[in-house]
Amino acid sequence: MELSIKTNQKEECIDITNLVKNFLGKSEVKEGLINIYTPHTTAAIIINENNDPNIQGDFLSLLNKIIPQGIWKHDKIDGNAAAHIKASIIGSSQTIPVEKGKMQLGKWQSIMFVELDGPRQRRIIFTAIESKS
Repeated sequence: MELSIKTNQKEECIDITNLVKNFLGKSEVKEGLINIYTPHTTAAIIINENNDPNIQGDFLSLLNKIIPQGIWKHDKIDGNAAAHIKASIIGSSQTIPVEKGKMQLGKWQSIMFVELDGPRQRRIIFTAIESKS
């Protein structure tokens, strides 16, 4: 299944946990894996805490401190080299075990889409795989 989302800021973390839960419920996978993937080179998928919104801000602040904008060769083309580097380091997908039809996320874990070069229209692809036992 593929979903389109609209981001609103240059950089932001968007909680997509409920979107993934809805997809999993429709998939009828009870035991297996679910993969969440974004086919963009300036976006990423993470699992992190969503109870305290400061975590997301701290995460983006750290990325900006260690990967500053405007100093890379690719910036001469379209000014978004830092976004490409950040996305490459973070990764474009996450895979989560599924047991009894539920994702095995920890108590404080949420799945987030990380926009690094927005605002844009973005795609997220979900794949659920049933274990054969």
